[in-house]
Amino acid sequence: MRPDDWHLTEDADDFLARTGEFLRSRPALHIVPLTVIARLRARGADAYGAQAAVFGRLERAGKVRATFHRLPARGLCLTPLTPEQADTLAAHLVALGHSLPYVSADHDTATAFAEAWRRHTGATPALRVRLRLYRLGTLTPPEPLPAGRGRLVGEQDHEQLMRWCREFAEDVGEAVSIDAASWTSTRFADKRYTFWETPDGTPVSMAGVNPMVAGVSQVDPVYTPAHLRGRSYAGAVTAEVSRAALTAGAEEVVLFTNAANPTSNALYQRIGYRPITDWAAYDFADAEPEAR
Repeated sequence: MRPDDWHLTEDADDFLARTGEFLRSRPALHIVPLTVIARLRARGADAYGAQAAVFGRLERAGKVRATFHRLPARGLCLTPLTPEQADTLAAHLVALGHSLPYVSADHDTATAFAEAWRRHTGATPALRVRLRLYRLGTLTPPEPLPAGRGRLVGEQDHEQLMRWCREFAEDVGEAVSIDAASWTSTRFADKRYTFWETPDGTPVSMAGVNPMVAGVSQVDPVYTPAHLRGRSYAGAVTAEVSRAALTAGAEEVVLFTNAANPTSNALYQRIGYRPITDWAAYDFADAEPEAR
């Protein structure tokens, strides 16, 4: 495989025009790039900061085989690659002078690319997190449901919503500023949120859903404050937003969990979610690219 089989661009519209059929062929598995492109097109070039995002496609005989994207000041996100494809991409990016803080992809692809990046740069990969991507099968709400109901989050809830998003980001180790000034530039701003509230109207859990893309709705984030966990609130609010997504026309509903958290994985499986693939993110310690 030749490095010039990889084609790079900073034009999200051109990238989607050339790769849209490929990405939509497996929309649940490709939900991350589909969501990133949709957000860029909805918000404009500054959706992820002043610098341009970089997109790449692997094309042979006029057919797209794989893609990647790299957002400003962030790492590389890949669709599934063979070890050979991962090695060719790593060599190509090194030759172009790219440096990477991390790679994120399905587990096998991320592991193959991390090893290829180590060979070509000397950077030591460190596994940061393993996730699991789930797709909803038959929705089965918790039985019995906890007392209360789900309700859409409104403007009057904005302060609490931002606080819970900050707490969620801290829980998962996501470095992001979330306040009134930064809110609209975060990935949390374009979601539709639902609170689960107790009979007296007190919110106890929340779930968000991304705008539907390619017929897929992604549930993200799901958060319950630590002192309220273990009462089925997360299951109830996740079931609520999942049902709403299906009612709104979603063909598939997906979500990510931390693979190391048995509680959340068991919860989502009980309400009908089934695993698609494991996911991994590797951080890279600084190293100089190999001599050329």
